Amino acid sequence: MAKKNVKGLDLGTSCIVMARHAEDGYEYHQELNAFVEIPYSRITVNMLKKKGIPHRVDGSTCFAFGNGGQQFANMTGGDTRRPMHSGLLNPNEPRSLEMIEEALAKICGKAQPGEKICFSVPSAPPRKASDLTFHERTVRQMLEGLGYTVKSLNEGLAVVYAELEDASFTGVGISFGGGMCNVCIAYLGMPALSFCTAQAGDYIDTSTASVTSETTANVRLYKESGFSINGLSQKSIDQALSVYYCDMIRGIAEGLEREAKNTKKLPRFDQAIPVAVSGGSALAGGFQQELEKALGNISLPFEISQVKLAEDPFTSTAKGTLMAATLEM
Repeated sequence: MAKKNVKGLDLGTSCIVMARHAEDGYEYHQELNAFVEIPYSRITVNMLKKKGIPHRVDGSTCFAFGNGGQQFANMTGGDTRRPMHSGLLNPNEPRSLEMIEEALAKICGKAQPGEKICFSVPSAPPRKASDLTFHERTVRQMLEGLGYTVKSLNEGLAVVYAELEDASFTGVGISFGGGMCNVCIAYLGMPALSFCTAQAGDYIDTSTASVTSETTANVRLYKESGFSINGLSQKSIDQALSVYYCDMIRGIAEGLEREAKNTKKLPRFDQAIPVAVSGGSALAGGFQQELEKALGNISLPFEISQVKLAEDPFTSTAKGTLMAATLEM
């Protein structure tokens, strides 16, 4: 298969990342998965077109999507709106479908003849399997409408594909995203167990804002400016972030222990297996050490050889979906 005829897509709650092959490896297009409502003017719309910012006009209102939309939110003192929530299309956002469709058209573009794309989907949230079905089939229809042959891939398995080729695609892939944390245990590229938790980046932001005087937007900016998990702190925002980061990490470790013990589908691993970690929430200083500590406090039916942080946690899932499109479609 010609590598130029495939694309990979990480459709995340916080960001959308499209990956494709380049002469020197891979190239990525990343946009915030958010939009802002601004008053319509002909000048503004012309500038949005000139800058290539995804947008849609509806009467006297214009909706700007992605990285450019965040700039408008900063200027107006407002906040962005999210087309997705907890890994799935947002049922409480009336414009979720049209904005996702607009974003996919801009980020992925119309397919060339025979072009294929693989996109990431989360594991089914507890008691919400039908919501995942709606999400997956709706996004699939949008991509097919752009002319692609389409495949979906579990997000945790995408991390395994991206990061564990040297381990024969055997190990645990964990994506610490904005809306969800997704986990997959794989053996030779085959998923043996997958699950998700709702305690992820957004949980950290909203919980921290709730116990401090900060807004969620300010917490997010502070968190992404170089925060490190440092234990007890006299600064309220640092203390809250550390508490909720550790809560998220502990929840994933305990969930892995519970799910692994409750399934009969795990293969017998003949040696210790690695854990690969990706996602923007994994970028905090000290994150890897906290995860290693949490995994050391649980009992699993297999040994862990190492905890490996993706070289680029933001693009790892997109890279994994691209590999799946290249190898399997």
